[in-house]
Amino acid sequence: MTYVIGPTCIDVMDRSCTEECPVDCIYEGERKLYINPAECIDCGACQPVCPEEAISLDRLVTGDGRAHLADNARFFSEPLPGRDAPLGAPGGAMEIGPIGVDTELVAGH
Repeated sequence: MTYVIGPTCIDVMDRSCTEECPVDCIYEGERKLYINPAECIDCGACQPVCPEEAISLDRLVTGDGRAHLADNARFFSEPLPGRDAPLGAPGGAMEIGPIGVDTELVAGH
């Protein structure tokens, strides 16, 4: 299990969740935030602070959020536009800063 950020985060990115995450596993694309499933410790600290209610447990995702469930994993496992290699699990979002690109699903939203 892990948490996932859904479509209501697109073009909003409040970032309250990043301040609460104890393991710094929430990465910033150009238009949306993404939770790294390999780094998330499933603590749930991010979920209650999101004013957009965009964060949920992966097993509870419904409707439009289902497409973002797989897409969230793709952000880390496949090369993003303009990048040669997947992001993987770099060990912390603050260390590498904003990524500046999104997956095709979010970019085309």
